[in-house]
Amino acid sequence: MIKVRIPAQLRTLTGGTGEVSVEGSTVGEALKALDNAHPGFADRIFDEDGQLRRFVNVFLDDEDVRFLEGLPTPVAAGQTLSIIPAVAGG
Repeated sequence: MIKVRIPAQLRTLTGGTGEVSVEGSTVGEALKALDNAHPGFADRIFDEDGQLRRFVNVFLDDEDVRFLEGLPTPVAAGQTLSIIPAVAGG
């Protein structure tokens, strides 16, 4: 199982849970499994082309997946994905 850390802004989709376990062999598969378990999640993190929205960062352990292989990045049991929305500041 892969742990997915859910940001506070999206916990309404997971019943308030801050961490969900899913199956998948890639980042994309794990995120789709998250949407299957908690419908509506994909709409919040993917754009119309099925890519991560620009303001959504996903880390595999401590590495930004955009600097790895993106959604096809392989994941293994025991690893952790963290979804981190970009926050505007001023």
